[in-house]
Amino acid sequence: MVYIGIDISKSSFVAAYPSMNGYRTKTYPNTAAGVRKFIVTLSVAEHHCIMESTGNYGFLLLYLLHQSGIAVSLVNPKQIKHFARMMMTVTKTDEKDACMIAMYGEKMNPPIYKMPSQAILLLKQKKTVIRQLRKQLVASKNLRGSLIVLPYRDKACVRTLDKTIDFLTKQIEQLEAELADIASSEFDKQLKALTFIKGIGITLATALILTTGGFTYFDNAKQLSRFIGICPTYQQSGTSVNIKGHINRNGDENLHSLLYVASWSALRSNAVCRECYLRLKTNGKPSKVALIAVANKLVRQAFAIATTDSTYIDGFVSTKK
Repeated sequence: MVYIGIDISKSSFVAAYPSMNGYRTKTYPNTAAGVRKFIVTLSVAEHHCIMESTGNYGFLLLYLLHQSGIAVSLVNPKQIKHFARMMMTVTKTDEKDACMIAMYGEKMNPPIYKMPSQAILLLKQKKTVIRQLRKQLVASKNLRGSLIVLPYRDKACVRTLDKTIDFLTKQIEQLEAELADIASSEFDKQLKALTFIKGIGITLATALILTTGGFTYFDNAKQLSRFIGICPTYQQSGTSVNIKGHINRNGDENLHSLLYVASWSALRSNAVCRECYLRLKTNGKPSKVALIAVANKLVRQAFAIATTDSTYIDGFVSTKK
């Protein structure tokens, strides 16, 4: 397999092809025509493209490569950054980055990307827009609050902010309703099964389905926990004893936050989660560590319920690792 490294920007992307003397690079426009021009240089049987996860800038390329049957892997930029450090790279250009990505693919052989369904893509877009609108809503409310306390305030400015707040609120409500409709129509069975779990509500259940592509992206719950960033790291050096390190914080921050909040609810209503929390607290563990363990329990329960078509029973213990 020949690995092609791709460095993507808003208007163009650089492809690094292996050659006798290392790599040769070529720049293409980041347009449908540019991507198709790149694809004709590839072979379905021979080439495997490696690209960083760059959000919307790289999705057109990712989609057309997938449609053409070309193997493609989507890699976390942090992984490429750490790999470049390991290789002691000191020069950073688009061409060098593309070569480094190609070298990463050759050495690490990352898994082939699984294209989400159309429903998942629509849900992700709505979720992203809702998150940004909420940030704008909070900023507008904070700005209004800062104006209200002034002894001399501009009433026109306050009215403008009131209209903005009202508009943003209505848009968020409309998008959330549309998101719920799509989720319930496409993933009704999984949503119902997940929300039966004590501590998991509709928001967290939808987020889990989005992140996992309907629980198809991960082979087990441990992989999902690592992706979210709720797994402890381990440290060992020489003859020293293995010790647990810090929680891995490289995962999905939004889902991490939702699970942390859900763990508080699970303490009151989920028997297995409550037992886990009390056991860790009895052993002297800090509350935050115990709550992360509860979040892990919720992920294991959710994964088992969603992938085995089981029905949740309070006190349920997952047998899936």
